[in-house]
Amino acid sequence: MRAALVCLCLTIAPAFGADNYFPPPDAKGGWRTLKDSAVIQAKAGIDVQKLDNAFQYVQQSSQHGGLLVVRHGYLVYEKYFGRGNREALPELASCGKAFTSIAVGIALQEKHDLIPDGLDQKVFTPKYLPPEIFPLDDPRKADITLGQLLSMSAGIRGINPVYVKGQKQTWDKPAEDNGPWSTTDDFALHQSLWCAPGDCYSYATSSPHLASIILRRLTGMEMEDYMRLRLTGPLGFGTWGYAMYRPKLKSGIDAEGRMYHTPGGGSNAVRSTDVLRFAYLLLHEGKWGDRQIVPADFVRLCGRMVKYNPHFTHSFNFNVNEDGHVAGAPRDAYWKAGSGGYSIYVIPSLDTVIYKMGGTESQYDPKLTHLPVLYKYDGSRDNWKPGDPAVIGDSTARTLEMVVAAIQK
Repeated sequence: MRAALVCLCLTIAPAFGADNYFPPPDAKGGWRTLKDSAVIQAKAGIDVQKLDNAFQYVQQSSQHGGLLVVRHGYLVYEKYFGRGNREALPELASCGKAFTSIAVGIALQEKHDLIPDGLDQKVFTPKYLPPEIFPLDDPRKADITLGQLLSMSAGIRGINPVYVKGQKQTWDKPAEDNGPWSTTDDFALHQSLWCAPGDCYSYATSSPHLASIILRRLTGMEMEDYMRLRLTGPLGFGTWGYAMYRPKLKSGIDAEGRMYHTPGGGSNAVRSTDVLRFAYLLLHEGKWGDRQIVPADFVRLCGRMVKYNPHFTHSFNFNVNEDGHVAGAPRDAYWKAGSGGYSIYVIPSLDTVIYKMGGTESQYDPKLTHLPVLYKYDGSRDNWKPGDPAVIGDSTARTLEMVVAAIQK
């Protein structure tokens, strides 16, 4: 009986958003909102006090940030701290990997004739990658598929831990995967393999960057330009960009310190309410208004375990809860986290998207993006220190559980 009830809830939950609402750009009014806690409880079925508790918890997990929640198409919660602000444009670190995957999903349909096998396409050929890397430094790379790159099971050397046939392992000499160099062509194209393609999972930032190189060759334009045309423009994003200015890099930059190519491994800079647009697009399986922006079948794959990575709960640059490892969240929930305390969540069965805004002081530095700063910071978090690690635990999972607990199912 309980299983039947769960199935019923999963079936009928999307009907709450059946009015087919999609928010206009912020410059034209933006998200519809609910302010009064009683109205929020009545229309969105959310206990605001519990969201306040989640917000207090989030403040322990990052120096700057905020918490935003959309349910049934209503922005029911939006609070910030420190440099967190609707107009802030911090570097989102690895959250950008999710944007890379969605851009690739769009290109797979638009450029199908150029990549006929889609996610199964073997991509280490001169058609998809620069000819100067051939002959390959490891013949096993010839077997790498696009789906393996997006799910980080291509065997490319990444950071610990790694998973082989579902078993967690630690390998010697993990990749230096914690800096902007990991999203440059020179680094990504010459990364070594730790295992045969498909035989293991390892979090390797080079993998989505290689996917962005393939997208660049398929579309004939930089990934950022392609996103503006096919993704962020149709969704009505305001000002956004990438943390392109990295003068300390030894390669991959021009005379002004600007990276030559869009970093597919992350580091985009997006306004908080536009991050919600991105998540809301996924909630609606790639549809925005009357347009199918992203193929629905590709979006569905983002939220579940995929055949390309049977080793770990990581789909196309999203973590998925299909196995229920986050006990306080529905099994259809999926998310992408980024260094600094960021996380973007999608929960289809609850018709809900969440943005846990985070960020260190350096991630809010406009020198990274050359984008405008349109708000003032009061200095309130200058001397911030993180809370007790034993209390905070996994803040990505705990925030998800606390928001879900606020929803009256």
